[in-house]
Amino acid sequence: MKVGIIFGSKSDVDVMRNATIALKEFGVDYEAHILSAHRVPEKLTEVIKEMENRGVECIIAGAGLAAHLPGVIASQTVLPVIGVPIKAALGGIDSLLSIVQMPKAIPVATVGINNSYNAGMLAVQILSLKYLELKNKLITYRKEMKEKFIADNEEQIEF
Repeated sequence: MKVGIIFGSKSDVDVMRNATIALKEFGVDYEAHILSAHRVPEKLTEVIKEMENRGVECIIAGAGLAAHLPGVIASQTVLPVIGVPIKAALGGIDSLLSIVQMPKAIPVATVGINNSYNAGMLAVQILSLKYLELKNKLITYRKEMKEKFIADNEEQIEF
């Protein structure tokens, strides 16, 4: 079980770190790279192929501004790609729309703006289709999450 994480700039590290938190919670290995679809496209292509050869099964890609990185990655692999729109100009709406509006037959799953934690969780869900032990961890996680929510909110609210 391995996930690749790619994002376009060192300034994105804090946002993308949350994807690793989710992956670590479930014991999923990952590798992370800072690459640009525009500045180093040849290196990006090389790393995608190397990731496939190393057994990466899903890629999380974070991008802001033009936000082409997730789509470019999806165009070069058949691995599932999860896009994380990163808040930059226009509050991140521009990045969100750029990632979510992919052309027919080249999909990118997309999470909310700056929500790389959910990208990590979606990667876990994708991998749980293949790995039973991961599926069981995810089922337990959800059960405990529900129990905690109920316990934290059992008392009546007074305003």
